[in-house]
Order: sequence, then C-alpha cells, then structure tokens
Amino acid sequence: MSMSRRRWCVGVSVLAVLAVVAAAADPCLIISEVNADNPKLDTTEFVELYHTGGQRAALDGYTLVFYNGNGNVAYKVLDLRGHATDERGFFLVGSVDLRPRPSILLPPNTVQNGPDAIALYRTAAGRYADKMNVTGVGLVDAVVYVTRRAGGGAQVLAEALTPGRRAFAEDEASHEGDESIERCLRSGDAWTFGLAPPSPGQRNRCTPPPPPPGQPLLSELKLGGGQVDGWVELTGVRGAGPLVLVVLDGAGLTTVSVEVDTARDAMVTVAIERSFMKGDEAGAVALYGGRVADFPVGGGLSPSQPIDAFVFSGRGGAASDNLTETLVPGRPAYQLSPSLREGGVYLSRCGVAPGPRDPGVFWEAPQTPNQPNNCPWPRTCPQTPGPPGGTDAPLPLPPWGRGDFVINELNADSPGAAEDGEYVELWHPSGRRVSLAGLWLLLFSAHDGRPYREIGLSGHFTTARGYFLLGSDRLVPAPSLRLPPNTIQNGPDAVALYRSPEGPPSSLGPPGGGVPTAGLLDAVVYRLKGTDREARVLSDALTPGQLPLLEDASALPGDEGLSRCGGLHPADLSAFAVAPPTPLRENICPSPPPPPEGVVINEVSVARWTNHSQGQGSFVELVGPPLTPLRGLVLLALAEEDRGAAILALPLTGATDADGFYLVGGVPRADQSFPEGTTVPLRGGVALCHGVFSACRSVAAAVASRGAANSSSSSLRDRVVFSLHPALLLSLGATKGEQVMPAPRSVQAGPVSLSRCACCQPSSPASWTSSAPTPRAPNLCPSSAYSTSIDLCLGPLASDWQDHSANCSDLLQGSRVAEVAGYLEQSCHCGISALYLQGFQLWCVSGWLRVRGSMMALSSHQQNLIQLTSSSHLPPPHGEAGCPDTSADPHTGQESALRLQVGLGLGLLALLGLGAALVLYLYKKR
Repeated sequence: MSMSRRRWCVGVSVLAVLAVVAAAADPCLIISEVNADNPKLDTTEFVELYHTGGQRAALDGYTLVFYNGNGNVAYKVLDLRGHATDERGFFLVGSVDLRPRPSILLPPNTVQNGPDAIALYRTAAGRYADKMNVTGVGLVDAVVYVTRRAGGGAQVLAEALTPGRRAFAEDEASHEGDESIERCLRSGDAWTFGLAPPSPGQRNRCTPPPPPPGQPLLSELKLGGGQVDGWVELTGVRGAGPLVLVVLDGAGLTTVSVEVDTARDAMVTVAIERSFMKGDEAGAVALYGGRVADFPVGGGLSPSQPIDAFVFSGRGGAASDNLTETLVPGRPAYQLSPSLREGGVYLSRCGVAPGPRDPGVFWEAPQTPNQPNNCPWPRTCPQTPGPPGGTDAPLPLPPWGRGDFVINELNADSPGAAEDGEYVELWHPSGRRVSLAGLWLLLFSAHDGRPYREIGLSGHFTTARGYFLLGSDRLVPAPSLRLPPNTIQNGPDAVALYRSPEGPPSSLGPPGGGVPTAGLLDAVVYRLKGTDREARVLSDALTPGQLPLLEDASALPGDEGLSRCGGLHPADLSAFAVAPPTPLRENICPSPPPPPEGVVINEVSVARWTNHSQGQGSFVELVGPPLTPLRGLVLLALAEEDRGAAILALPLTGATDADGFYLVGGVPRADQSFPEGTTVPLRGGVALCHGVFSACRSVAAAVASRGAANSSSSSLRDRVVFSLHPALLLSLGATKGEQVMPAPRSVQAGPVSLSRCACCQPSSPASWTSSAPTPRAPNLCPSSAYSTSIDLCLGPLASDWQDHSANCSDLLQGSRVAEVAGYLEQSCHCGISALYLQGFQLWCVSGWLRVRGSMMALSSHQQNLIQLTSSSHLPPPHGEAGCPDTSADPHTGQESALRLQVGLGLGLLALLGLGAALVLYLYKKR
C-alpha cells in the first residue's frame, strides 16, 4: 500500500454492515410553515401543512384554529373536512394573491402578526368555535409566535399549546424582502422553527448552520457494509491545527487513527477499507486535535474531549455508556437498522441543531462528495405538545404555573476511593412521569468557572413519582442515566439544571464565555471545608448572595448528601440540609418544631375569581395568635388533576404580625410571595401542613398519582377545598360536601375571595363564604343588617336525600349541610354556603324540601339576590301536592304522615269492631 493510501485509509473494526435509517414513525400531519407578517399590505400570508408520508392524504377530522394572544381566544376556525394534501403531501391555506394558489382562500390581512398562535387539532370539529378559549384537547401540532417589535405577550398560549417552549419570534429584518417561520428537524425526532425566505408548497430550506471559523465537523459518512470501502467527509479543517480521525469499537478501544490534511480547502474525504468491516458491532468515529501518536491502536478512550464525534449501536450490541457519555454526552447513540443493505449506506449532517457531537443530526441521504449535503424531507413526527394520552407520554408543564424541575438531592462525595455512589436526583412537582425533553444538566468546576460535563436529558422520563436519577453505574438503585465512577467532583463546584430546547446552554451562553444563566431552572453550589471563596464566580452567577453548601463528611456515620428539605424555590441553597442519601425515595430531613397552635387559613383569593373586574393578585391569609412563629408549617395549593395537578408547596417563614395576620401571595405588604410563575389554582384546594417538607409535599403529589398521601392526614392542620375532584378530596382527607365554591355574583363588582366567618374550627366548610377580599383586615361576613325571611320549596331532590327524608335533621349535620347549601346555591347563584344555614327549619316529604328561616347577607346586593330566589321558589297553595305542610313539626313531616296513616287505620279497625259487637248484641236481644 502506498504512503498516500496509508495516509487516507482507516481500518475500522466496528463500522457495522447494517443500514442506518431515521427513527421510524407513522406518517403525520404537521404545521410546516407560517407567514403571518408580509411587507406592506399582508396579501401573501399563508399556513402550510405537510403530511410526512409525502403523498396525498385526506384531511377529514382535522381543524385549524387561529388564536389571538390578546385574550387567548380563537379568532378563526377552519374545518378541513373534504380537503386533502397534494400528491407531495402539501396543503396551503392563504391569501388570494399567494402563488401557488391555496386550497382555502383567506382575505388579505387575516393571519394576525402576533403575539398569536396557530393550532392543528384532530377530533370532532364541533368542539371548536370562534371566541373559544385556548385548549389542548385533540391537539396535534401548534406554533406560538410573536414579532420582534411586539416582544412577549404569548405566555398563556405557549403554556397551553407548546408547554416548556418559548414563543417563536418572527423578525422582519432577518431576510431581505419577506420571511416566514419554517419547521425543520433539529436532531433525532426533535423539531424546531427557524426563519427563511417563504417557500409555500415547497420543501423548507432547512440547512444546517455553518460552523464557526476553525470548527471542523463530520459532514458525511459511508458505512461500507463489508463489501465496499467506506469513507468520512470533513468540513472546516483548513487551518484548524493538527487533527486526528479516530475509529473506536463499542468498548472505547482505538482500532485505527489517521492524521487529517488540514492544508486543503473545502471538504476532506478519508477512505475506509472494506477489509476492516466486521459485522454488526457498535462503535464510534471521533475527530481530535493532536497527533496519531496520541491515539495508539489498542489504546483506551482518551480523556481529551473530541472536536466532533459520531457514536452508533448495532444489532450485535450497544455502545457502552462510557463511550456515549464521553464522546456525545447527553445524546443517544445512532441506532443502526437490523437489515443489511448491499453496497453500504450514506449518512449526511442534515439536522439544524448547532454544535458538534450530536449523532441525531445525521440521517440517510444521497451521497454528495465535495458538495453541499442533499438532505431529504424527514419522515419523523414532532412530539405532540398537548396533554398526555397515557402514562408514557410527556406531561406538559402546569397550565396555571411554571412548577418546573428542581434539583432534589446531590451526593458528590461518597465514601471510598472509587466514588461509585455519586448521583444527582431531579424531581418534578407534578409527582408523575414527565418527559425531560429540552433539559440539560451542567457540572461546573470552580477552578475555571466552566462546565466539565454537559449532559442533555432529552429522551428520558422521570419515574411514576416524578424522580429522575443520574449517577455512578454501580449505584443502587440503578440510575436512568449512568456516569463513570468519580465523575461528579467533590467541590468547590456546582450542579446546574437548564431548560434549553434550542441547544446546549454553553453554546447559548454570554459572548466570550462565562457561566450561562439563560434557561436556568435550579442550581446548587457546594464546597469542601475552607474553599468557599474559590466558588465565588459560580455563586455570583448561579446562586447570588448565598454561601456555597458544605457536604460535611463528618456530619453523619457512613455516607451523607445534600437533600432539599425546605421548599421548591429555585437556586435557594437554604432549602438544603445535610441528610442520609435517599435516591428515588423521599428525602430524610430534620424534624420541624412542634406545630404552632391556633393558626388557621383565614382567607383565599384567586385572581380569576372576579365579577366584572380585572381582579387583584392571588393570596392566602392565615390568622392566629399575634407574633406566633410559623416554622414547620408548609402552605400547599393543589389543582384539579384534569387541570394539570399543578402544585405549590411553600415552607412558611417568620411569624404572624401584631394583629395575628400572615399574608402569602402577589399582593402589597405580603409576608411571603409565591414562587415565580405560581399562584392559587382556579379550582382546587389550599391546605396548611405541619411536618417535614418532603412529607407535606407528598400530600400534593398524591393528587397526580390518584392515591392517598404518604404522610398521615393528621399533618394537615387546616384546609379549604373549592373543587369536587375525587382525587383531590381524597388527598386532603375530605369528602363530597366538605368544600365551598366561590360565587362571584355575591359581590356586586370586583375581585372575590373565600373568607372564614366562623372561628375557628379547622377544615369546616360551614365556616366559609364568598366575599370581597380583605387582606390584613377583618373579613366581610353575613350581617343581620341585611337579613331576609325566606320560605322556599325545592325539589324533588336529585340525590339520595329522599332515602333520609324521614328525619331532615341529618341534612344540617356534618358535611350534608354543604349539600343543602349547594342545592340552594344552584337556584340562587348568590353566594349561599353552609355558613348561611344556621338556625333554619326544614321539612321534607317524598323528596321535596321546604326551607324557612331568616337568612343574613353580606350586602344589599346579595340581599336582593336572595329575595329574588325566595320569590321564585314560593311553596304552592295549601292542599296542593309538593312541598310539605309547615303545620307539621320541622324535620319530621314524612314521619308524622306515616303516624297519621297508622292512627287512621287503627281507628277504622276499632270502629269496625265496635259495629260488629253492636250487631251481635242486637241479634241476641231479638
């Protein structure tokens, strides 16, 4: 073999003889391109749909909905029934002047510029209509967008339609003339949007971004199949310094290394001899800086980081975790097809994800040596952004709050030199199985302030209880993502969690390097003894104003870690304590002090409980003895499961004020604010829990898992429930009837709250009513000044009351009083709760309920509503069927009727007996 041949031939023992294909998926319909903002008069707007089967497909059952970000309601709904894509899979909706001509024509300036959204649904078209609120039911695909000039304003739409993703900004200055929002495959099966010149009815111009100067990349690969030579094409090698192309087997051993000619322009091709093809093993191709001598054949995996790398797994085995995590950290290996293709297979870099070391950007494409890659339209489908269809589907972020992932536990220093018990545990506040799409975990070194490992978590899921564990491969229980032993440094260092669907946080960080903060969800900065100053750069960037944590190896016998024990605020180091390791289990935290006596929930207000008003911020008010410390109490807010089971778990700090009040929420003078992006749900419950934070948190998590809380219900000191959801009632230890619902009509205008007006029996629905909010002031409660005498006839009752109507007194006992109040409220809609039924008289016969007494009210407005209800449900005239007669004793109407019937029967029998005796007497006398 000649020297030139030796220079360019690479022996490869692991490049498989298997064909490589893109991820298999059934064809689907997607939103592929949107042009909402044209120059001048907006006469060429369009929405392009594409069927990934690349052929004609009927659109029956699909609906296209256009949403206005101002109000988050639909402004146009298009039923696609009777239409079909063209023979290439495209379908256009657009302006009359657009070419090619759209299948559905729209008047000019129909598609709004943003902040707005366009959503594609597949379900009964009758479900959708103009002016409806945004919904995720039946959602197939969606794009939420804003203009660069308008900035934000699409938060609600994004949370409902594309949870976890930011709205896309259409910048009219990005291209000369016009531009559109086009969909492109980013990496693997993850899609993204970008800006490009409009291409209606044509394939999108999805081209990988050009690498920065001096950044060599793998551009094309040919796996030869053992019968023909393979090759690797590189770009950007000129002037990049000495480069070495290395081929490794599945265990990470070098099989071949060869120097790359960096004096050439454009693309460089390195041939691979067929004689080195050895079947369906796993392996990798990596590009390093250095010399061939640095990568001897048979040598182990280099500790140096590669410039670019491609890792693959075959039918005969998977690439080792060590190989994958070292060469392409956080990304899965490329999976080879189980079928053999004669003549080999060609792979091209086609995904638009920026940055190197990502096997997911390659897919099968025609060979284009020394030419730009010819990337076909992909046939994979985007992940459905809507609500999960089953336990394995990604869970969207809570619609009413941002309750996102947190770092729950960290064990960086485990006993022994092997350090094989290290781990990082993440947790999602839903307490359910959740997708980690778009998440990244970065391990930072304090010595240079840079990440020494960057791990992408896309493609992984939490456990059924919301946990995700990554750690040493010998850890028990086994982590979902394994790391080589001694990976997590002991400190001074940091662990940071990011939501960055656009790519690695380090590549999107501040210019010139530095610690990235965009997309930061949570961070823990930790140290060894005497090293707190060394971590100052990391502390200032990730946890400003806080001292690094000390994982004190002498604090506990055996092993110890840093456990979240004091709340879910992100980047809050005060929430952590040194505790025994508990991977994938509830944290073991220090016991709290005894519960403060006499502290109860006094008022709850939700911003959306209003009557003809914009309302105010949500808040929860506690009341108790003045200056009572609240340490050990956790405020919980839970939402109905079908609304996302969003959870707020907030450890309380400080003490009640001199008047006994303590205010939490988004209102002036609050003692504590809610975590950013969270609030009290529209329908749900608020509870006051005492105990270890993790145990209180599990009460809320039980709602999502459809079960009872792990902690004893005795830890709940108080609760108020404004929901009928069974799982929520179970988790809070309540039953049907043990809740009070807000009634906006009870207030003439303005925001509404639920106020405690009977002090101070905890968890009693008979203590609550709707009223105007009064933070840090006495609650507004029903007054005798607005008293009304009522006499109502209600029924027949649509419940089991008839079975108990022999004695009506049970309807005013326990939780049943709330049922009666709810029945009255259905007729009144004026704010009647169990509190209003004190001292009433009830009669019931055959399912009819008659209520009589004096009812107090909050105001003349509520008094008028009660009077209107009373006049519309007057009892019928005396003697007519229906309501029981009030001449009978209250509570016993049906029982008295039964006694009367028995008495009449006995009297009749007595008369018959007396008559018979008289006849006998007269007969004998004759």
